Amino acid sequence: MKSFAPNFRLAACGCVLAALAMLASPARAEVAIGVFAYQGERAAMSDWAPMVAALNRELPGHGFHLDSYDADGLKAALAAGRVDLVITNPGYYVTLETSFGLSRIATLQSRNAAHDGAALGSVVLARADRTDLSTLADLAGRRVAAVAPEAFGGYLIAARELLQAGVDPESALGELRFLGLPMTRILDAVRDGEVDAGIVRACLPEQLAREGALRLDDFRILSPRQVDGFDCALSSALYPDWPIAVTRRLDPALAKAVARVLLAMPENAEHVSWSVPRDYQPVFDLYRELRLGPYAYLREITPEGLARRFWPWLLGLLAVLVAGVAHTVRVEHLVHRRTRELKDSLVAREAAEHRARDQQEKMEHLSRLSILGELSGSLAHEINQPLASIATYANSLLRREAAGTLTPEALREACGEIAGEAERASGVVQRIRHFARKRAAVREPVDLVSLAGEARRLVAGMLVQCPEIAIAAPVSPCVALSDGLQIQQVLVNLIKNAIDAARGLPEARQGIRLGFARAGNRVVVEVADRGAGLAADQREHLFEAFFTTKPDGLGLGLPICKSIIEAHGGRLWAEVNADGIGMRFLFQLPCHEPSDESAA
Repeated sequence: MKSFAPNFRLAACGCVLAALAMLASPARAEVAIGVFAYQGERAAMSDWAPMVAALNRELPGHGFHLDSYDADGLKAALAAGRVDLVITNPGYYVTLETSFGLSRIATLQSRNAAHDGAALGSVVLARADRTDLSTLADLAGRRVAAVAPEAFGGYLIAARELLQAGVDPESALGELRFLGLPMTRILDAVRDGEVDAGIVRACLPEQLAREGALRLDDFRILSPRQVDGFDCALSSALYPDWPIAVTRRLDPALAKAVARVLLAMPENAEHVSWSVPRDYQPVFDLYRELRLGPYAYLREITPEGLARRFWPWLLGLLAVLVAGVAHTVRVEHLVHRRTRELKDSLVAREAAEHRARDQQEKMEHLSRLSILGELSGSLAHEINQPLASIATYANSLLRREAAGTLTPEALREACGEIAGEAERASGVVQRIRHFARKRAAVREPVDLVSLAGEARRLVAGMLVQCPEIAIAAPVSPCVALSDGLQIQQVLVNLIKNAIDAARGLPEARQGIRLGFARAGNRVVVEVADRGAGLAADQREHLFEAFFTTKPDGLGLGLPICKSIIEAHGGRLWAEVNADGIGMRFLFQLPCHEPSDESAA
């Protein structure tokens, strides 16, 4: 703490007057003020006697007196209940608050305080000619002097700054010397080269320079910093000044009256002044980082120390373990009870899935047969054409043979044409049989562009007048892992719907386009028409079962197509063309990327 050095003669007179007043007045309730006298009893009396006199003057019903203690003596006096008010430095205060439940009522207002009221800091000095030392980090492996291990401004504040600079003061310094009071010993040791740097309370060098006892130019400040409103050199952050605190045994009403008197004291040469209690959390943080005072247990690695440090966590862990054991027993009981139910439900689920797959295959088969039924008239015409050609060539051969004009060349030509027309009819029948047969689904890599070509040939082979079906193949077609017949069924259904949508329209609008595009690891297939299109309310129900816009339709084609695509991990949807004419149906499927082993 900064020594205010009031006029000792005035202080002594004040004490004498206070003593005479006490003798002349009736008995008063005694109030003991315990002060940490780090500079000795005489200095403490000189500093605090005016404050005691002011309290006795403003609160005449009580007798305030000052008791000086060192650190251990103050702690013993608090333990014995001999102290009502405590004046000490911030470092001792946080320890005493934790141990004895002190409550601060005011904070010393220093004349050198910064704008936020903070006034205590440390300055680390080296000789001016030590150009190798400029920051606190440069002190690693060096000799450093300080007042004492428990000195707040004379060591602890700087120790925190060293720790934050990466220099552990207990292990990274070459030597740490504690020279005790007065602090001028530290400065002398630095000046004489006995140590590389020294730690002193902020503003002490400036005070000694004003008294002519020190030349500031002889020293350099390590890691200097500036704080608004604080005119002294600094190597650390600032902390709140000394507090005055009440113990639990002091009457709250008296504590309030004491606080009122202290806050009203003017600042002048004979008095210290006080302000409202400051926030001492930075001091608590300092002691936590240094693991001192109320946080000394953080240094302990014994089971007891660990238990003191982590007892809330240990208690919580124990509760979790107990709850876990109870939960495990309960879950085990439920598992045994429900295992049989799960087995039964799995059997029932497999049976239901088998029935669902069977029904799905039947529905798909019926859908294909429905398409063939709708195209049966055109199918008969398509087969009759090659049969009629075969009959024509056969009759021509018979007539030529009867007329004796049959030549070997004419016979070979007629037989070739008959074979070609027979192969044409056989191809139509084979494609229809392949499309109509019922079988189990098989997943294998399928070239969608080739599959679209087969679907186009199948539809074209079953129609008398098939419109143009254009296939726009991509540069790098995507191979999909799918059931080729099911995807072919989707394509045939979408192509047939596109043909029906443009039926009766001008020939320019009857064309159909099949497009392919790659979207990441998926392929998008598009079937676009230029037909009459669909109204908005019709598009909303397009994929619902039994919804149809055809007079003789069943409303199952698109729902079945949707279920096929979704079973392959894809999606089927419909959109109006960009120019507003016609529709386009799109579906996407995952691309099949063969592994290196399978590719080899």
